[in-house]
Amino acid sequence: MTVPAEDEDVATALLWENGTSGIEVRDAGEDRVSLLAYFRDTPDLERTLSAALAPLRHARLVPATVPDVDWLARFREGFRPFRAAGFTVSPAWQTGGARSESPDQLTVDPGRAFGTGTHESTRLCLGLLRELSARAPLGRVLDLGAGSGILGIAAARLGARAVTAVDLDPEAVASARHHARLNEVDLRVVRADLAAALRPGAFDLVVANLSAALLRERRDEILALEASTLVLSGLLVTDAPAVQDAYRRAGDLELRRDGEWSAVLVSRRP
Repeated sequence: MTVPAEDEDVATALLWENGTSGIEVRDAGEDRVSLLAYFRDTPDLERTLSAALAPLRHARLVPATVPDVDWLARFREGFRPFRAAGFTVSPAWQTGGARSESPDQLTVDPGRAFGTGTHESTRLCLGLLRELSARAPLGRVLDLGAGSGILGIAAARLGARAVTAVDLDPEAVASARHHARLNEVDLRVVRADLAAALRPGAFDLVVANLSAALLRERRDEILALEASTLVLSGLLVTDAPAVQDAYRRAGDLELRRDGEWSAVLVSRRP
């Protein structure tokens, strides 16, 4: 849809309220902007959107064809080895399946599960894992919401005594197991809804790269694990204060930041 630039905020809000899964904003010239909004194909979608956008008198709504693109293949074309927190992250198709002897090598096979090291929240966790390993042995590590398993694998590379990766999504569980084989590390992968079914006192370090809302909602469950150290990530900088407030009584807090994202390190008090 095309709207006057001054109506962009209202139009965007209406599109989100009506279920868009994403919006691209483009300059349409002459003080106008073009909004390309993606929706699941449902009956009467165009009629529903037209009614919702009726208050915008000068808006023009037309259906757009979505190209049939293999986005995973497109992503792989541009994925190159890169450095993150002292690790070299390389795609599996480039290593040819051969495991590097370097403890700083992480091999990834990008797919449906989150975690290739490119996102700031993942990099923050990798950095804190390296920082913590320089202070003392990592001990028994739990990766909550493990996604691809990259953080658990990094912990194993950094000398963790034992690593458990937990995720509820079956595709993430399969991805974590796949990555453990690719990197030839011993990673115990469990399908579970975060920490509710896990035994208190079984872990020394918990890494939770989730979201601010989930970290706050499941705080008591995470703290019940009785781990001495927590790495909480997946937080926009604006969300960090609320998470810090939620965990303040649990121990000493340290904040790390990468761009618009942040992580909180919690050192539990005896």
